[in-house]
Amino acid sequence: MTKLFANDVEAADALAASFKKMQAEIGKVIIGQNDVVRLVLTGIFCHGHSLLVGVPGLAKTLLVQTIASALDLDFKRIQFTPDLMPSDIVGAETLDKERNLKFVKGPIFSNIILADEINRTPPKTQAALLESMQEYTVTIGGVKHELPQPFFVLATQNPIEQEGTYPLPEAQLDRFMFNILLNYPGFAEEVAVVKATTSDRLPKAEKVVSADEIVAFQHLVRRVPVPDNVVEYAVSLSSKTRPQTPGAAPLANDFLEWGAGPRASQYLILGAKCNALFNGKYSPDIEDVQAIAKPVLRHRIVRNFKAEAEGISVDDIVDRLMA
Repeated sequence: MTKLFANDVEAADALAASFKKMQAEIGKVIIGQNDVVRLVLTGIFCHGHSLLVGVPGLAKTLLVQTIASALDLDFKRIQFTPDLMPSDIVGAETLDKERNLKFVKGPIFSNIILADEINRTPPKTQAALLESMQEYTVTIGGVKHELPQPFFVLATQNPIEQEGTYPLPEAQLDRFMFNILLNYPGFAEEVAVVKATTSDRLPKAEKVVSADEIVAFQHLVRRVPVPDNVVEYAVSLSSKTRPQTPGAAPLANDFLEWGAGPRASQYLILGAKCNALFNGKYSPDIEDVQAIAKPVLRHRIVRNFKAEAEGISVDDIVDRLMA
């Protein structure tokens, strides 16, 4: 790939400008949900995947479609059901007219995948998707097939209906960079949504960046310098969540069963780097770590019975650890 920017400073300025344009284009279609859009874009530019948790009807599919349009990327939606097989996702070998085996690619071969209600399908099918997320390849008949780059999975879960579902184990949840909560819109936002979606004129997001630019920005995020005190703060924050360990906070010993692993510290720094670039800074500070701490930590922390009985949420615990 040819070099797109003269130096990292030029690339950083280009990313900050592109982020503002992306926000404007996505805002034409998605009213409100600015924090959700920011986190999804952060995940993409950090080469990570995100879990989106929200009740039905909050425009999760439209959100991902709109982001894919603004980023000029291919988009596929997979509806996860109890009878979905791994081959329905990754593809399978079939016989052609000449009786030769031919690999037919599944919907996983796209840039952005919306895995709708991932907890509705059995673990075997979940594992097929999660392997692709980790390795960025699909192996069929002993042959490896590379997935297109950039590649990003946004998996959704419905927090209401849990009967007949297959919750993701903590080890699989750990592969997602973010756990993003999607809440109901405010009254004024919902009025604007209803007005916009019940008219005959539906807005559309225009392309802002290309696939090559996204890959270049992903590499740029990795090269952003980070002060030692910021790295130490991120590691310390993760360590505080680990009960019965030397770095544990008293709060963790009281209310947590399990804490976040080293991958949380890595994602805290990556997310902080990207957040700093979005804000026009060339290096992150502690505030950038705090800005993305909840979506990084909330699916990596397991509360104990005492916390559940007292109604203390994971977000409450993270807030108190940062305070």
